[in-house]
Amino acid sequence: MPKNSSPHIYTHLARYYDRFFTFHPYWFRAARQKLLRKILTQVHTVCDLACGTGTTALELAQLGMSVYGVDLSPTMCRLARAKVRRAGADVTIFQGDMRAFRLPRPVDLITCEYDALNHVPRRTDLRRVAKAVARALRPGGYFYFDVNNRLAFKKIWSGSAWKEKPGVGMLTRGRYDQRRGTGAMDVDWFVRQQGGWRRFHEHVEQVAWTRAEIVQALRAEGFHRIQSRDAAALFRGDSKMVPGSRTFYVAQRISTDTDRDR
Repeated sequence: MPKNSSPHIYTHLARYYDRFFTFHPYWFRAARQKLLRKILTQVHTVCDLACGTGTTALELAQLGMSVYGVDLSPTMCRLARAKVRRAGADVTIFQGDMRAFRLPRPVDLITCEYDALNHVPRRTDLRRVAKAVARALRPGGYFYFDVNNRLAFKKIWSGSAWKEKPGVGMLTRGRYDQRRGTGAMDVDWFVRQQGGWRRFHEHVEQVAWTRAEIVQALRAEGFHRIQSRDAAALFRGDSKMVPGSRTFYVAQRISTDTDRDR
């Protein structure tokens, strides 16, 4: 497991995220619309957990929902606030840890997209996330999230890649640790600044959760009706999405004693 017990608070990855990862939103929007089609008609309040630069939070607000966004990175929060402010959207952004966040009021739905849950650094912390999410949901509310599986680290993360935009370049070097069930990626940024180029380094590490671990943590904190879908069936046309590499989950918080007995 990662040696550090706290998730990394990204700075440059946050700053340049919307410039380098523009291919993601289309697929996640399509998955959300398909998997939450019936649920979204019942949702009035929602929290996007690990909201990043606010893309999903803004899309949910544009559906007429009252939205909270929570992220650990101060840079992500600043960028998300600027984005929703420009759009004039009903979104409130908080800086917070997904293992211990609190909201002003319970919500109908919590989303946690873009494999954010994999960033939780210790296996014992998965239940802490489930507990915080259950506390933030109204009875009967839903938790929607996706995770990278081991196959993603093995097939997609491994190797090196270079991407460049005006004034900035990104070199990624990924690897898979089969014994620990983790994926790691070193990101080197080359940023043009006054007087020349500067290099910045960030390290990304993710934990692969098994379905059994996820279900156990959710059930222990009062979730049931846990459903999962392979992302490959939802990301049609994305050649990098290998079957078995990413999974989407929808779980409902128990609302009655009858539900608890199921």
